[in-house]
Amino acid sequence: MWEHQRHAVLPAVSDPSRYQPQAIEANWQRAWQEHGLHDTPELEPGEQGFYALSMFPYPSGNLHMGHVRNYVITDVVARVQRLRGRKVLHPMGWDAFGLPAENAAIERGVDPGVWTDQNIASMRRQLDQLGLSIDWQREVATCHSDYYRWTQWLFLQFFEAGLAYRKEATVNWDPIDQTVLANEQVDGDGRSWRSGALVEKRKLRQWFLKITDYAQALLDDLDGLEGWPERVRTMQANWIGRSTGAELQFAVVNDDGTDTGEQITVFTTRPDTIFGATYVVLAPEHALVPSLTSAPQRLAVEAFCDLVSRQSEQDRTAEDKPKRGVPIGAQVRNPANGALMPIWIADYVLADYGTGAVMGVPAHDQRDFLFARQYELPVQQVIIPEGSDEHAFEGGAWTEAGVLIHSGRFDGLTTTKAKAAITAAAEAEGWGRERVQFRLRDWLISRQRYWGCPIPVINCDSCGAVPVPTEQLPVELPRDVAFTGKGASPLAQLESWVQVACPCCGKPARRETDTMDTFMCSSWYFLRYSDPTNNQLPFGRDAVDSWLPVDQYVGGIEHAILHLLYSRFFTKVLRDRQLLSCGEPFTKLLTQGMVQGVTYKNPHTGKYIPPSEVADADDPRDPVSGEPLETFFEKMSKSKYNGVDPAQVIDRYGADTARMFILFKAPPEKDLEWDDADVEGQFRFLQRIWRLVDTALERGLTLADGAGSAAAVRAALAVTGADNLAPADADLRRAVHTAIAAISEDLDGDYQFNTAVSELMKLSNAMAPLLADANPVFAAEALRTLVVLLAPFAPHLAEELWLKLGGRSGGDTLNTSSIHRQRWPEADATALVRDTVPLVIQIKGKVRGSLEVPADADKATLEQLALQSEIASKWLEGKAPSRVIVVPGKLVNLVP
Repeated sequence: MWEHQRHAVLPAVSDPSRYQPQAIEANWQRAWQEHGLHDTPELEPGEQGFYALSMFPYPSGNLHMGHVRNYVITDVVARVQRLRGRKVLHPMGWDAFGLPAENAAIERGVDPGVWTDQNIASMRRQLDQLGLSIDWQREVATCHSDYYRWTQWLFLQFFEAGLAYRKEATVNWDPIDQTVLANEQVDGDGRSWRSGALVEKRKLRQWFLKITDYAQALLDDLDGLEGWPERVRTMQANWIGRSTGAELQFAVVNDDGTDTGEQITVFTTRPDTIFGATYVVLAPEHALVPSLTSAPQRLAVEAFCDLVSRQSEQDRTAEDKPKRGVPIGAQVRNPANGALMPIWIADYVLADYGTGAVMGVPAHDQRDFLFARQYELPVQQVIIPEGSDEHAFEGGAWTEAGVLIHSGRFDGLTTTKAKAAITAAAEAEGWGRERVQFRLRDWLISRQRYWGCPIPVINCDSCGAVPVPTEQLPVELPRDVAFTGKGASPLAQLESWVQVACPCCGKPARRETDTMDTFMCSSWYFLRYSDPTNNQLPFGRDAVDSWLPVDQYVGGIEHAILHLLYSRFFTKVLRDRQLLSCGEPFTKLLTQGMVQGVTYKNPHTGKYIPPSEVADADDPRDPVSGEPLETFFEKMSKSKYNGVDPAQVIDRYGADTARMFILFKAPPEKDLEWDDADVEGQFRFLQRIWRLVDTALERGLTLADGAGSAAAVRAALAVTGADNLAPADADLRRAVHTAIAAISEDLDGDYQFNTAVSELMKLSNAMAPLLADANPVFAAEALRTLVVLLAPFAPHLAEELWLKLGGRSGGDTLNTSSIHRQRWPEADATALVRDTVPLVIQIKGKVRGSLEVPADADKATLEQLALQSEIASKWLEGKAPSRVIVVPGKLVNLVP
């Protein structure tokens, strides 16, 4: 019997009249796990379950409050759906490859796999303490070979589809440690985080995925993601960056004006300005720069290219930094008017964006204007505002629409008509064509690091890049490698692992030593959860189609672009490979706000001060200098000393209190300001519910034998009649069903957990004075409803109260009798009907009291009742009001 088992593990409560979460939470967590309460039920053929998912964490070893908020939100969604009768998949795993583990290996001298597994075990214990209804049987870790085997298998699907390829790309190079650095290993000054060396840019052959092949589909399908925040859809649309324009060809010419046969291709969204082009700018890395640079300019060009190689892309394109460049000593011919123009290179043009070349139109592009003014390049105006005379724009470029001038046969056309006409002429005359371009670039997945998924390719001098046969997967990471942080990746230095035979010709060949971007692992993990033990495929078609797409996805706004975009890309490719049916992975997306902590900062030194060193929170001062400190809320972080350890909150107040505070303090999509007083307030609220139940039990109220069930209530109403209830019964039922309706609405559509918790508070407050006088059937209904409504928010307390109240039928197991196996209540519309409603009485706009009036009273009756009230008598002092304003059902305002 479950009751016997439960009492065997539950320690004695020192004072049963007090709510003591530490005495109940760990035991219910253990019981739920032992009974498999959160295991995912099998779906019947054709049945669609509910998939609730949080973005899986990197196993750093410690939960922070941002994690807590994410996972509690998803847990409430999952629990509500179970109570509504849905079969729910609510899994968890670990995004476990990446740089931090490799850094730990270097700093601590430990194996990154051992370090990662220890962190996973620690964080899993912490997650369990929150009472999350996670199905741990479906747990995955991306660093384990039974997972990354299938990451490699999926890479080969991309390779087979022609979507994976190699080309040269620029990387960060540390000249002291002689190693490639990730962007996050380069500080704001462009120096290596480890050696301090000024980072250089070098080119390496690296692997890419052709996400640009899906750019239009990724853009078009954003319109169908109605369950996503508009902000996220806009961010993705801007990142994809569709531009319609023209691709124009500029012929390179010799000193004597004859064509060399070389052409420079430029993409522009403003073909209407081509007659105003006075120079062409190439990226310093452009393939034509070495061959087109003249001998007199070679040293200057090489020096400039070396300088630019030390700049980050962000520095090169920053709006607030001056644009630098040098001429290369060559010219092109403007195809529109035949004018000769110099070729420059400049830091603001990037080789892998567009064609790596732009036409300079300083009169009509602000960046070109500033560049031309700096280097005294000619400015030719070719557009003026409609109805305006030609004039120079001394303050900058004219970038708005207008009418063309100095543009030959196109003079007088508006910019809109000129774009189409000039593009058509370019196409007809062979010097251009219409083109759609995207800001999105192909996805660079190569990483010159050890702790990542090996790319399953073998490089053969005879056969080229050969995919590892699928039957030989996984290509496992060798363990016990030496980590120094210097030189090439440890994989490249491990000859016994690198040297293999070519699968095609059998000749000696070498493994690919690059590993994959960790986004590769996180772009499909949600698919593996649907079929985690499949050892034949990454997932079965039936399983993935039954659970996907994810019904509710929850995670931070920081993943709005890359992770979510890559996951959408993966899903579309795998659909086209006939591996699944859906074209989008996530139906609804909730991006929860940050958790902020109170922060103290010395405004003069910029130093953050730990709260423990602030003696007086009302007058915060620097403990050393005594200077006043700034006080504000900011995202919790170690560097600002403003974090709150979830474990300390749970140890003091219990997990249910932490959950209730997280949910109540702010709407889920807004930032949450941590406040210890509000945490204490939620703890007191749960104590009140405990006392409410204890008082009910003392009065003999229980839920045994179905007391308070829908069937019992229907039977009682059949006897008394819904219209003939005693006042206490009517008031109690109205409070109960008002709460059901309001909380149900809060948990549909856009989740409003904060107002749902507020409705729970209202319900418990309303119940306290009414239970003693109410019919036991309706009192039991109220208790049953309160505990079921509480269950998703405070699952441990709800389970304990359900047991105390006798909600479990004799002989049932926890799998059937748990509070979390009950059904979500439905609001009874008849219980919401009121004979009377409160009417607010105002005197000259100020609230002075209220009356209970008939619900169907008309305006004249409401005016009469208000004038006859004691409130009017007191505040009007017997005088008649000069004006009466009646808002039926709400208020009467008496104006003296």
